[in-house]
Amino acid sequence: MHREKVSENVYWFQSEIYAQVTAGVVTGPQWAVVIDTLATPEETIAIREFVEHDLNLHVRYVINTHYHADHTWGNCFFPGATIISHTLCRDLMESKSIPSFESAKVGNPSLSQVKIVLPHLTFDDGDMILRVGKKNLILSPATGHSNDGISVLVEEDRILFAGDSFMPLPFIVDGNINDIVASIKKIGKMGLENIIQGHGDIVLRGEIEAAVKDNLAYLSNIRKHVRVALKRKSPIDYLDEVSIEECGKSRVYLGGLAETLHQHNLRALYKALLEKDLPDTED
Repeated sequence: MHREKVSENVYWFQSEIYAQVTAGVVTGPQWAVVIDTLATPEETIAIREFVEHDLNLHVRYVINTHYHADHTWGNCFFPGATIISHTLCRDLMESKSIPSFESAKVGNPSLSQVKIVLPHLTFDDGDMILRVGKKNLILSPATGHSNDGISVLVEEDRILFAGDSFMPLPFIVDGNINDIVASIKKIGKMGLENIIQGHGDIVLRGEIEAAVKDNLAYLSNIRKHVRVALKRKSPIDYLDEVSIEECGKSRVYLGGLAETLHQHNLRALYKALLEKDLPDTED
């Protein structure tokens, strides 16, 4: 697991095991906030041990940016902490994560010590502000990757923990392309010092404009290819030939998962437009 001190009292962690998934820690004088957990028990426990042993603090809050397993299944390793999320995140964990976990743990000894812990404190509309020492954490909706997504802004440092609303490759299968476009555009206008992506490396201030443009261009490109596919006699065959490079991204992202995720994006967008579940606009 990689670890980096991003600014005073703000830390970033990145998995070396699964898809470069990330987590964060913001510390105050007596306790800390963890932002997302990692995909394996070992790496999540390593975050807790860093806070407790290296920093001599306890974890008072854990924030889940969305319900997906690689960001939430480690909640159980912070006993006594209050879990915070969007209300929809809690609902989705209850309806989807619990059944998914019950299936996943069969024959998987690495999950023997895991249990699903649902968020205790949730919010619906607007922002939620959490004060940690001298820093404000502003929790705001950031949808598109999933409908329950939130981001966490460290206001004083202009550091955004974006969850999966910002990744090296936007992923829309469980969300909505129009929503993620809106989220990415909003992030680009926030005047940030750093973007902590839900997966991948930290985006530095001088890289943000280009990263925003690249993500928006990718989403525009897959939309164009899906529009073409909708007019073809063999639309799926056409989409199968649309490489990630043609859409402006690289297959090396996310530990080699990028090409697979790209194909899932194309299929999901095709299905949404075919079934007219999504207005075909680029606003």
